[in-house]
Amino acid sequence: MLAKINSMGLLGIEGFPVEVQADASQGLPSFEVVGLPDNAVKESRERVRAAIKNCGLEFPTRRITVNLAPADRKKEGALYDLPILLGILGASGQLKALPQDAIFLGEVALDGSVRKITGVLPMALEARRRGVREIYLPRENATEATLADGITVYGISHVKELLSHFSGETPLSPTEKWIPSETTCNVPDFGDVCGQENVKRAIEIAAVGGHNILLVGPPGGGKSMLAQRIPGILPPLSKEEALETTAIHSVRGLVSEENPLLSERPFRSPHHQMSAMGMTGGGRVPQPGEISLAHNGVLFLDEFPEFAPTALEALRQPLEDGKITITRVAGTLTYPASFMLVCAMNPCKCGWYGYSKERCECTPRMVAQYRKRISGPLLDRIDMHVQVPMVPYEEMIRPGSAESSATIRERIIKVRERIAPRFAGTKVTCNARMTPEQLKEHCKLEGGANNLMKQAYDKLGLTARSYTKLLRVARTIADMAGSETIETVHLAEAIQFRPNEN
Repeated sequence: MLAKINSMGLLGIEGFPVEVQADASQGLPSFEVVGLPDNAVKESRERVRAAIKNCGLEFPTRRITVNLAPADRKKEGALYDLPILLGILGASGQLKALPQDAIFLGEVALDGSVRKITGVLPMALEARRRGVREIYLPRENATEATLADGITVYGISHVKELLSHFSGETPLSPTEKWIPSETTCNVPDFGDVCGQENVKRAIEIAAVGGHNILLVGPPGGGKSMLAQRIPGILPPLSKEEALETTAIHSVRGLVSEENPLLSERPFRSPHHQMSAMGMTGGGRVPQPGEISLAHNGVLFLDEFPEFAPTALEALRQPLEDGKITITRVAGTLTYPASFMLVCAMNPCKCGWYGYSKERCECTPRMVAQYRKRISGPLLDRIDMHVQVPMVPYEEMIRPGSAESSATIRERIIKVRERIAPRFAGTKVTCNARMTPEQLKEHCKLEGGANNLMKQAYDKLGLTARSYTKLLRVARTIADMAGSETIETVHLAEAIQFRPNEN
């Protein structure tokens, strides 16, 4: 007897349909799972066998074959335990036919309890696109699945609950759609930062335009403190951005049952011993790395020169393309990686070059070697280079608090809303991501601004890339001033954030 159960699989952050076909035929007792299963799927044979017996049901003493179709796609994880168990019960006549517009997901423990899995949101979204009406999965994943509008979600904690539901004895109640509550922002506030008004201005410009920024200064100047407060001034995630970002975190199992949808832009701050694979993603079965987990948010690299060169150079393509392609034996996957890069570094190994002759013992050659740890092509991809000096004593004791993150964020949102029509009908959301066509249309230079740009191009040794980045920053400064054109004063401020590359 043949039974068919609908389920889903996961390839990267995209779901795909899987039909679990179970056949129980005459012959020597055996249990085989085919259809390119990984070790976790193969081990489901023992979990399912024990679960069926411990639920008081009969495990058929027949030749059992379970096929996971399509057979040419790798199936990974323990999420197929539940559909395999249901397929065996259906093939042995212990369970009536299940609805064909429903999917089943979940890991099954030996006692029949259904345990939490990862990657539910992308699978639920794909199921909705394919017309699925019901989804049965672990109770801990139920609130996350409700984010896919239009699907009735049933959360179960034990196989017996599901069997009682289909027998009509104890029908399950659908999980209520998760509705976000008003939550306070847990990001540190800019009101805590003493002084550094010029640096705050640069960070606000970067936040408005989505520009990459490098903070350079001695220890204790507040570089890390400033960077950690950037997510609190960025505009909130749109619904599409929130779903896309949450799907990436769901694959890595970083979504909580209480708050299944990310409400704030992610802030990722990996340690400088991070490997290239940890940064970009990978593994035998490619998983998203730090740059994908920072998608639509901030990637903060403290102690910038201390990162491994391979990890830093791996950033070059994602910074340009907004995505990362990983090729492994298991296949090729592309993950989104559109993030705002924020870096912090000292001017030299000891940290005091150019700030304290008494403290710094580094020679010019040592300083040059320290800075050469970061390649020119990578530095060229950073829009703004900002000096972060020591905070004067007068600023530390000045009464009153500085401008709050809420006030800065309100200004940034207003500017973003004002320039939104510029990107209507495109996937671009900020000036840093403007296409060459948009750059030509919205970043024209005339008169004195054009002459100033020519001088800067020659004296600073700008490349074609750094020229366009300078234009984008100038366009952002003009937007903040409410100007339709880039004037000389806007370009002059933008030039201050470019290092001399000659």
